[in-house]
Amino acid sequence: MKPNPIVLPTTTNGGNLHKPLINTKHFILPTITLALLITIHLYVGNLSDHSLINPSTPAGDGKCNVFQGSWVFDDERETYYTNETKCVIDDRQNCMKYGRPDTSFLKWRWQPDKCDLPEFDAVEFLEAVRGKSLAFIGDSVGRNQMQSLVCMLASEAYPIDVSYTSDTRFRRWHFPPYNFTLVAIWSPLLVKSRDPNPENFTRNSLMNLYLDEPDDAWTSELDNIDIIIFSAGQWFFRPFMYYEKGQLIGCHFCNQENVTEISLYYAYQMAFKTTFTTLINIHNYTGLTFLRTFSPQHFENGEYNNGGNCVRTRPFTKQEMRLDGYKLMMYSTQVNEFKAAQKEGEKKGLKLRLLDTSDAMILRPDGHPNHFGHPANDNKSYADCVHWCMPGPVDTWNEFLLEMLKMEGDGFIEKTPLRNITKLNLR
Repeated sequence: MKPNPIVLPTTTNGGNLHKPLINTKHFILPTITLALLITIHLYVGNLSDHSLINPSTPAGDGKCNVFQGSWVFDDERETYYTNETKCVIDDRQNCMKYGRPDTSFLKWRWQPDKCDLPEFDAVEFLEAVRGKSLAFIGDSVGRNQMQSLVCMLASEAYPIDVSYTSDTRFRRWHFPPYNFTLVAIWSPLLVKSRDPNPENFTRNSLMNLYLDEPDDAWTSELDNIDIIIFSAGQWFFRPFMYYEKGQLIGCHFCNQENVTEISLYYAYQMAFKTTFTTLINIHNYTGLTFLRTFSPQHFENGEYNNGGNCVRTRPFTKQEMRLDGYKLMMYSTQVNEFKAAQKEGEKKGLKLRLLDTSDAMILRPDGHPNHFGHPANDNKSYADCVHWCMPGPVDTWNEFLLEMLKMEGDGFIEKTPLRNITKLNLR
């Protein structure tokens, strides 16, 4: 039977663009459905023994939690780059190039509750990663952050594209003065997947997802990577057939008889469990690993394929919006697996850190391209309320990243002898 179309949870509030959105009735997954999904999740597979965490969980180590704060308007704030900077900005996120009329969304900076978040310093970052390689492993939102970082570093050192392929999902940028390599590895689900009909791939294609098998796209590159930033999210809402140990165990939106419908949260949990278990058990990986948390979308006035858009021009306050509903479930599911893996990793000397961006980004409905990002085929029929304008609030993720690297101190990575960061064999 034909699979159901992708159902991306959305929020709508008609024409009132200033009405606070804090009630779960605005989401596509109402409370009763969410409760049923959680029940299925618990029945089919074991949810982590850790209870769902609160988004305000401290970063730990007794240091100031830079992830808890508010957006404050700063009229003197300047962007780290423009669409004329010598770096690659994907047209789909190049909001200024394609006529976004407002610029006030660029004037908001993140202010932690109990300390300050320093501005990004390209020299300081490049010195911290001198002689190392950093890989963004995940989907196009992860690539969004990678491109932001390349542009933020371009003020200090010109990035050289040393990619082995024209496929923009796999990129490598080298900064010769610092012998630093920045990598994007396309692995939107982190585990193996297969489309039975790749030539007819659509948003609604029913793909096979192998929940206990890590994706070779990233496991094959670990020998030459010092720092990893994992991320994944929106792809898990699409239709799937789920496999474990080579056997079909159920599906998500497959609409097939005699196949058990399984919560997407179970698949999301298993993908991260498999990812972290694989990483911990690889003996030659001694690097620093980050999980960048779930990046929320902000569709209003309809679903992504039914007139949904994101036209707000200012951030929410914490009183107006918080992680809730399915967004809180996605966040909690991945972070619970991270916490469990962090404890196991510590036993083997591995450093796992949480790049906890979700609380900040749930407040930025104004930061998406909406209709001011033109894909390669110039198709403007769908608004983009998933990715982030460049420049824009996504640059704050790299301010967070630099601050976390500084917290690690000097020599935060045990160097592997004879490591050659120029030989990352990306397609």
